[in-house]
Formats: sequence, C-alpha cells, structure tokens
Amino acid sequence: MAAEHFDYSKISYNKNDDWDDVSLIDLENLLQMKGQVKEFRILMMKYDSALLEVRTKLDVLNKELALRNNRNPFEAIKMRIKTPLSIYKKLISKGVDFSIENIDKYISDVAGIRVVCSFVDDIYMLADCLANQDDIRVIQRKDYIDKPKKSGYRSLHLIIEVPIFLVQEKEYMKVEVQFRTIAMDFWASLEHKMKYKKDNINQEVISDDLKFSADLINQLDLRMQQIRRKIDGEEE
Repeated sequence: MAAEHFDYSKISYNKNDDWDDVSLIDLENLLQMKGQVKEFRILMMKYDSALLEVRTKLDVLNKELALRNNRNPFEAIKMRIKTPLSIYKKLISKGVDFSIENIDKYISDVAGIRVVCSFVDDIYMLADCLANQDDIRVIQRKDYIDKPKKSGYRSLHLIIEVPIFLVQEKEYMKVEVQFRTIAMDFWASLEHKMKYKKDNINQEVISDDLKFSADLINQLDLRMQQIRRKIDGEEE
C-alpha cells in the first residue's frame, strides 16, 4: 500500500486550509524567512526514504515467515508522512518554533508505519525481528497491549532509527512503527473518528462504552489466538 504522501515540491496553497489562522503559504513564508524551504523538502524526502526502508524490511520478514509458518504474520501495512500543518501544530503544542532543527529534535513520528496483524503473538514476534536487525536502533518502546491506555487503546509502538543511503552519506532517520491486531485497528479507527465529534453531551457514557468494547476486543483477540494454537497443535 502506498504511503499517504504530501507533495512538498508542488504545494497547492489555499487560505482555507488553515489551523488557528495559519495556512500552508504562511508556513512556506516562515521557512523562506529562515532560508529553510529547500532543507524542509529534503528533510521530508529523507523521512519518505526511511519509510521505504522499513517497509522493505517488513515485506522481507513477511515473505520469510510466510514460508516458514505457512501463513502471513501481518495482514496490511499503512504508511504516512505528517503534513506541514500537522507538523506545525505539534511543534506549537510543545511550545517551540516551526523550524527544521525543531522538527528533528522534538518530533519522532513525522514518518509512521502501522502494521496490522492477525494475532497478538505475531505482533511481538515481528517487533522483535525488526528491532534485532543490526542496522536498526530502537529509541523507544511503548507496550499499550500489556498496559492499555485509560481509554482502552491497545497497540505496540516502536520509535526506531533506520539508515538511508544518500549520494554522499548515510543518515539515520526516525520512524514510528505501530503494531496492532485487526480488531485493535478497527477499534482505534472508530475511536479516533468519534473522539472528534463536537457537541457530544454523552461523552462520559461513550467513553465507558468504548472502554468496555476495547476489553471485549481484547478477549476476542486472545480467544482467536488460542484457537489458532490448537489448530497448529501448540495447545491441547
């Protein structure tokens, strides 16, 4: 599946595309004032290249494990690069200026990959296989499957650094990799959509319902994993 890329080289400006009265042309002007327009586009190219590197690694693992285990460890991969407005919003929320230096220093998920697996144990196996590769640096690991968020959100998050090979140098770039089951991804997608509904007078009730649904989904994941193990002869 192709990444949801933003075409940084052919930005189409629209004053209606804003966030807190800041538009894409305002961000471009800000970068021009700092003399960083070209550097910004190069930086986004580097993040895009890092995504492709990680995607290739995951595809190779998927092919090998499919041959060894007679099944694919993951069902889908979704990739994305944050848009300029999203990057700006995150930097401002951290209380820092929009600049090339601050993007690299304060944001670790400009490039993101979501790996959707069938079973929970496949998540940990794939994450370990990726993390153990000798050119991968694991910067951070957050296990929201073992310790879910209060909302019920479950996922395994890795912040890694992967090398990209440029004309004159090798450079390590950060990529966030999220591992979820199909059920976890379904819940998270719906929760994200409903969370931003405005004028919701039943917010507390909905939050409780979502938490209850997340617990049911976790039970389903565990049951399906048990069934698969019985089929594979791993459990009596």
